Amino acid sequence: MSSSNHIQCPNCGHNIPVEEALNQQAEIRIRKEMEQKVAQQNAILFQRQQQLEVAHKQFEETKKKENELFQARLAKKLTEEKSKLTKELQSELVEKIQILENDLDKRKKENLALKKLEVQLLQKEKAINDAQEELEVKMQKTLLEKQSIIEDKVRAKEQEKFSLEKREFEKQLADQKKLIYEMQRKAEQGSMQLQGEVMEIALEDILRSEFPFDLIDEVPKGIRGADVVQTVVNSVQKTCGKIIYESKRTKAFSNGWIEKLKKDQREEGAEIAVLVTEVMPKELKKFGQIEGVWICTFSEFSSLVYVLREMLTKTQSIKNAEENKGTKMEVLYGFLTSDEFRMQVEAIVEGFSGLKAEMDKEKRAMQRIWKEREKQLEKVIGSTIDMYGSIKGIAGNAIGAVQALELPYSADDDKLV
Repeated sequence: MSSSNHIQCPNCGHNIPVEEALNQQAEIRIRKEMEQKVAQQNAILFQRQQQLEVAHKQFEETKKKENELFQARLAKKLTEEKSKLTKELQSELVEKIQILENDLDKRKKENLALKKLEVQLLQKEKAINDAQEELEVKMQKTLLEKQSIIEDKVRAKEQEKFSLEKREFEKQLADQKKLIYEMQRKAEQGSMQLQGEVMEIALEDILRSEFPFDLIDEVPKGIRGADVVQTVVNSVQKTCGKIIYESKRTKAFSNGWIEKLKKDQREEGAEIAVLVTEVMPKELKKFGQIEGVWICTFSEFSSLVYVLREMLTKTQSIKNAEENKGTKMEVLYGFLTSDEFRMQVEAIVEGFSGLKAEMDKEKRAMQRIWKEREKQLEKVIGSTIDMYGSIKGIAGNAIGAVQALELPYSADDDKLV
């Protein structure tokens, strides 16, 4: 029995579904087509893999050649820079050595001259001693040969001659000793004068930097007066008064400095006189006043000058506001000359000194922080250079050049300049 959906087998008479038979044939045909396509794709992939391997080998060879060329150029450039730096350092060292040798030769010559002078003095002293011994021998011989009267005359004459020669030699010796002492004193005085000039220049620099609108006048050497005169000018360009400064850099304090500075103050017409010294007087442990003269050390100078200048500007303001009012000016003068005002000034200066110490401490801390940040920046820059070099070594010219990380090349022969 058959129908439209089945086929009867002529041999066995079995009924086979038509749709099932068609599906099997289609499945077989599709499977063969897919197997053919897979085989073709495998062949294409194999061919591309071989091409990639060849390209990778060529890339590795190119990379190796470029690295070798870069290393050679870098080594050459480093050698040139090292040689240049070595020559510069050697030249500078030779120059410094020459200066030191010249200074040493000069000092040797000075010492040799002093030694020669000392030898000459010793020789003269020995010659006089020998002459004295010779005269004594002659005198003894004369005493034996002549009578007592002649002996007395000869002795007196020779003694007079010897005394004159001795006095002459003693005078020469004293003159030579005085000359040596004067030379030593001038050398020490020159050194002390140089130290004083250094402090004077430091005072001028501080005043000019801190108060650019004030008039800072240096008193030339050889002219009587203080070392520096500061004319205080306020914000409206009005003169408020003068402050004179005297700097001393010696091993002992002299009370004569105060009288001399007070005299200079009167001649200059200054309102305030300041003495800056390395050695304070016995009665002062820190800055203060003696006979109307302010005395301080160099470390206290910067703080004290602020207060004194502010005092002049405030006094000028009060004078302008209270002009023709004598009673208030007398009260103000009494306050300015009182211990209360002095203690207030001391408190202000101590505050400025403490603030300066804190600023110095913060400055040292910031220097440490800046140094740490500098090291961190160097580390980041070094890591960036390493990363760029690694990528450049792998990708070659495909990576754009960073000018700051490249060595200078000549456009003609592609060599390091």
